[in-house]
Amino acid sequence: MKKKTPRPATGLGPVDAAALEIVAAHPSLPAIVAGAFERLNIRLRARMLGRLLPSVGPLAMAAIAGGAFAKYIAHARWPEIPVSFEDGARATSGQVYELVRYVQQSNPQFVNQMMDLLTRDTTTIAALGASVTALAITRLKDRRPSREAPTG
Repeated sequence: MKKKTPRPATGLGPVDAAALEIVAAHPSLPAIVAGAFERLNIRLRARMLGRLLPSVGPLAMAAIAGGAFAKYIAHARWPEIPVSFEDGARATSGQVYELVRYVQQSNPQFVNQMMDLLTRDTTTIAALGASVTALAITRLKDRRPSREAPTG
C-alpha cells in the first residue's frame, strides 16, 4: 500500500509519497508535472490529461504507460480530449510522468506550452510552488544569450 502524506494546507488532494520522490530525484518538467498531478483535485487532473493527450499520436497512446491511455485513441487528433473525472482519479503520477516525458521528447515546443498552461492556473501554481518557479527561472536563464565578451 502506498504511503500517503496528509492533505496540504492548499486544500488539494493527498500527496503520493512516490510522486514526491520522483520530483526530488529527477527535477525535470516530467517529474514536476507528475508531482503536481498527484496534488491536484480530480477536476484539474482530468483537465490536465485532456490537454496532454492530444500531443500524443494513436500508436504512442496505446504504448505509453502500458496502454493506460489507449481508450482515447479514437480522439487522438482532437485539440482537447474529454477525460472523465474517474479516469483523472485513476491515472497515476508514474503514468503522467511517462506521458509528459514522451511528449517532451517528440515535441520540443511542448515545454513552452506546458509552462504556459501551468502558470495560468493559480491552483496549479500553489500545488507546484517552488518547483515551477525554479524550472521557469532556469529556462529563462538558458534562453538568454551570454552578454560576456568572447575571450581568446
